[in-house]
Amino acid sequence: MTGLVVLVVTLLLAAAAGLVLRSRNGQVRATREAASTGAAALVAQLDALGVERGERLTLLQFSSPFCAPCRATRTLLADVARTAPDVRHVEVDVAAGDPELALVRHLDIRRTPTTVILDSHGEELARASGVPRREQVLAIVGPPETPQVSGR
Repeated sequence: MTGLVVLVVTLLLAAAAGLVLRSRNGQVRATREAASTGAAALVAQLDALGVERGERLTLLQFSSPFCAPCRATRTLLADVARTAPDVRHVEVDVAAGDPELALVRHLDIRRTPTTVILDSHGEELARASGVPRREQVLAIVGPPETPQVSGR
């Protein structure tokens, strides 16, 4: 009887954990102020990797080579970055080498894809684990730029 109770409790806890993770998957969450410290160290690591940041925002995507959701995230973020000239999408391969691994550890990346949205100073504004939702990314990036037509 005790074994059955343990099994049922374990299954209920696993189901609850699965529901929580599923509800958070792809959600863009604002970063807490405490987590945004260390921007100078982050900028130094990005510079060492040769990462060109956006003038206003950088959509920093962490991916692995055989990750199908990473390809969907790449397409989404590249499309969003094309709509705003001061926003850049940068993809970091988590399996590429030691400098990338140091960045993964610095930002506490736990799964792929993870998107970290940085401002022009390297401060982390938000992040999403999983494929982010387009409308949430656009809410942070802002509306697409419309070309200005000069009057004659």
